[in-house]
Formats: sequence, structure tokens, C-alpha cells
Amino acid sequence: MVVTFPIVLHVPRSPALYPTRPRSALRTAVVWEVVRAALEKRAAELDQPVLDVVDTGGGTGNFAVPVARLGHRVTVVDPSPDALFALERRAAEAGVTDLVRAVQGDTQTLPEVIAPGTTDAVLCHGVLEVVDDPAEALGSLAGTLRPGGLVSLLAANRNGAVLARALAGHFTEARTVLSATDGRWGEQDPMPRRFTGEELSRLAEGAGLRVQSVHGVRVFSDLVPGVLVDTEPGAMEALLKLEEAAAAQPAFHAVATQLHLLATLG
Repeated sequence: MVVTFPIVLHVPRSPALYPTRPRSALRTAVVWEVVRAALEKRAAELDQPVLDVVDTGGGTGNFAVPVARLGHRVTVVDPSPDALFALERRAAEAGVTDLVRAVQGDTQTLPEVIAPGTTDAVLCHGVLEVVDDPAEALGSLAGTLRPGGLVSLLAANRNGAVLARALAGHFTEARTVLSATDGRWGEQDPMPRRFTGEELSRLAEGAGLRVQSVHGVRVFSDLVPGVLVDTEPGAMEALLKLEEAAAAQPAFHAVATQLHLLATLG
């Protein structure tokens, strides 16, 4: 059974306003800027200020609330009731009750709650790594889109994991990631699946999507010592600017922790 209830989420502030959580802000800033600009462009193209957006797996609201604060209607689909109830506790802070709807479900139940061809944009962040069939899941998401609709796809990068394991001194595990079909370094790897940029692009194309841009996410932030970012004056803002500058450059995609694809239907 699919359970729905209205919800109000919390709006993440700019990284500069998060002195105690700089790294979490750094990890979302690049993706947010791409998503914000894409929604703005789409709304202008349609001459339609309010878009219908689906955020699948977005129960914590890190992206859903900022999107709602832009004035768009957001449906958050997440399998975790705890995550959805946690969002309720932020209701008083957000002021977007009328624009955000929470649905307990996943990509398999998506057709039951989102009618085909009724969505202007879909956010699919950290979902393809954990679903049973990534191609089927992405196809279900694409099926909800109107012609020209947007998909923001964020997934774990296989090549970035190779670098991370090697820098940690786990050289055998790094080599395993290179050859494993699922991009995992072993049975203890907490990530069920990782992708290369080429694999994500093929999945998108298989779902009838056209890739518009690719960005590397967390190119440097996961490698820089936390004490440096947290204590060195100006380090966080400088690192954020570096991440933004490198994100769109293909040379850095291979070492990023995550890859972000922006695609359109048709």
C-alpha cells in the first residue's frame, strides 16, 4: 500500500551559514546549482512559473525543500517512514506545506502515485545504486515526464572509488573495483553498486533521455582533511569555489566521488 501525507521540509542554507557542517554543504552545492539553473530555464521555456517535480529517494528533503522554495510543486517518494516523519518535524521552518507532498514508496510503486506524462522534472539522487534493476527504475522515472522534462541523476562513481581505496592504502580493493561488474571492492563494501560516466549515459539513453551535461561531484572535498576545512579561515569557501570550477571539466570526472547527469526526455 502506498501511504501519502502532506509534509513541510527544511530549507538548507548556503554553505557559508553552516559553520559546523561545511562538508555536507560542499557535497550538495554543485548539484544544487545545476538543478536550480535547469529548473529556471525550463520554467522560462514553458512560460510556466510553477513546475511539477518528483524527488525519488529524497526523504530527508535536502533538495526537495529548496525546489519548493523556488515556487515549484514537489512530490517526495521515499521508502523510509522514519525519513518522512523526520521531515514533518521541520514543517514550521519551511513554510511550503502547500507545495510539498510526501509519499511512502519507491521506483517500483512510482506508477501507482505519479501518473504518466505529468512531471516536469525528476530528481534521482543516490537511488540507482540500491535498486534491483537500474534500467527499469530509470525507465519508470522517465515515464512520469512530460516531453522535454528534466532528469537530475546523481550516482556513485566507480573510478572515484578506485582512487579513494588506493589513497587509503587498500590497493587490492582498488584493483577489484576496476574489474567488478558492480563496481564494489568486496563483500564489506557498503555501496551496492557504482557506475562509470559511460554506464550512466547508456542507462539514460536507454530510458529515452538525452544527456545535456555531466558534472563531477565531490572531486576534492572527500580527499581534503576535515580539520583543514573546519578550522582554516576561508578554506571552506575556497574549496567550494574549486569544486564548482572543476565539476564541469571532464578531466576531473574520473576522480569524483559521484557523477551528476542532467538529461531531458526526447
